[in-house]
Amino acid sequence: MAGRYTPDDFVIADAKDADMALGLACAGPVTGVPAGAAGAAGTAGPGRHRTRGEYLGAMRALVAQGDIDILLASASNGERLAGDGPLEDVTLAVRANDTTDIWNYRGGRYTSAPSRPFRTADLTAIRPFCDLVLYSLTFNNDLDGDLATLEAYRAFRQEAAALGIRHFLEVFNPNAPAGLAAEQVGAFVNDSIIRALAGVTHAQRPVFLKVAYNGPDALAELAGHDPSVVVGILGGSAGTTRDTFELLHQAERHGARVALFGRKIQRAESQLDLVSLMRPVLRGELSPADAVRAYHDALAKAEIAPQRTLEADLEVTDPVLRSA
Repeated sequence: MAGRYTPDDFVIADAKDADMALGLACAGPVTGVPAGAAGAAGTAGPGRHRTRGEYLGAMRALVAQGDIDILLASASNGERLAGDGPLEDVTLAVRANDTTDIWNYRGGRYTSAPSRPFRTADLTAIRPFCDLVLYSLTFNNDLDGDLATLEAYRAFRQEAAALGIRHFLEVFNPNAPAGLAAEQVGAFVNDSIIRALAGVTHAQRPVFLKVAYNGPDALAELAGHDPSVVVGILGGSAGTTRDTFELLHQAERHGARVALFGRKIQRAESQLDLVSLMRPVLRGELSPADAVRAYHDALAKAEIAPQRTLEADLEVTDPVLRSA
């Protein structure tokens, strides 16, 4: 990409690996559930969420549409998809580890405890159908915890290299930071990434990064430091449709070259229509606001009821995006 990048080179990924984090609730609640059926925490109760079959169906539909470049899934769902046959021009990726800070069960409290390294997936079982995996790290400014995280990453890299498996590296913001002010997070994460990779030679380096958007300055600093490190952004919470397109627009402008959106796609009224508008935003053919209007037009044409009014959906609600 160096020196020759155009918006058409930007990589759009659908992150449908939420079953590794949310369990049964991964595919989202069934629409039309009466308000009284929601639990105390505001989440739908047992039997009110979309099934695994519906989750896989949404993946297959996005692959068939042809607007995504990478589909990220759990090992079990990746195996099912690969068993259906080639994914056309879409690259299949599988989540290789599931650290404790993503164990986001209904009623659970694991996400509030400092992240611990853990890996369910067996790379030898993944290799026959997939050679690209996601590995995630979370640094909390805690010596023992961060050391364990780096030791687990080293062991993973060695195993993956021996099997001929490539990886991309997700680095979450601290989930239980020790002595770290909010305004220090972006710089702390950037330094953690570059320090962690400084001792890693080319053969074991990640294909690209997946990080939170900590504002234009933090992203530009990371993307500009070393052009050989391709920076991608993760989507975070669902937010409004304007948040989705605004994040895509701002991140690309400040140096990101990959977007890996999970809930921002999964929780949309029409995943296909949302994703179809991402490339026009990247190309500058539509502003983020105009993309929201086009999305609502598509919903109206398909007779799909929007979750929010157009006016509400045009709001930028993410504080990081508003501050740019």
